[in-house]
Amino acid sequence: MDIQELIEQYQSLHLEEVIDHEQFNLISIDHHSTRIEGSTLTEVEAQVLINEGRTPKGKPLDDSLMVKDHHEALLFTLQAIKSGMSISKRFIQQINGLVMKSTGKTYNTVFGTIDSTTGAFRKGNVSAGNTYFPNYDKVDDFTTKLVSYIKEGMSRSLSVKEQLDLSFDAHYHLVAIHPFYDGNGRTSRLLMNAIQAYYGLPLAIVYSENKAAYIEAIIKTRETEDLSHFREFMQAEYTNLLSSEISKYQQMQKPSKGRGFTFLF
Repeated sequence: MDIQELIEQYQSLHLEEVIDHEQFNLISIDHHSTRIEGSTLTEVEAQVLINEGRTPKGKPLDDSLMVKDHHEALLFTLQAIKSGMSISKRFIQQINGLVMKSTGKTYNTVFGTIDSTTGAFRKGNVSAGNTYFPNYDKVDDFTTKLVSYIKEGMSRSLSVKEQLDLSFDAHYHLVAIHPFYDGNGRTSRLLMNAIQAYYGLPLAIVYSENKAAYIEAIIKTRETEDLSHFREFMQAEYTNLLSSEISKYQQMQKPSKGRGFTFLF
């Protein structure tokens, strides 16, 4: 089954009619995206935090703040796309500002103080492990080019696979630019979700348990300058997500012996 057929099967289930499905799906995005960045909250703890406002005992407060901020950034992103906001540098900065709202820091540079809670671009060079990202003075230009790339793609008639590839490409390129001091991964994944929401596609999740393979796909793509590596990783994650949701729904519909229906959540 190709990806378009899988999406059509998923959408035919009308999961939006299942009570709280959308909310739990959004919280799953919150959980995995923040878990990749070091949050120690379990998915159940993230659900209780978002739905009831209760922070888990024995966990760092910053982890809860990270999850709450991500949820607000996700809601903003989806609502902005729904209301017709276009992809722009300012939109990307707004997402990052919300992602870093409660955990961001200030950075003193030769250009002045940079407050990372505002979505301001970095004014210094950064690295992660053995990876060095573009010089700070190239960030604005590279991000402008990325926005143009996205808009040009969205202006054309694309197949479902091409729509997904555009969202995956935007995700990769923003990570590669690394325009912010912090929150680049979360912001990049939300930009990907924004493009998927624009096309009415199910929202992708990068599973936190696949973090190592995720990073390897980014590094391999960077080293080879071949987007197919990252696209293939993301399509596998996407296929796994949709197949899992379809399977859970089908299991829910099966009557258990003498007990009515079997509920999985």
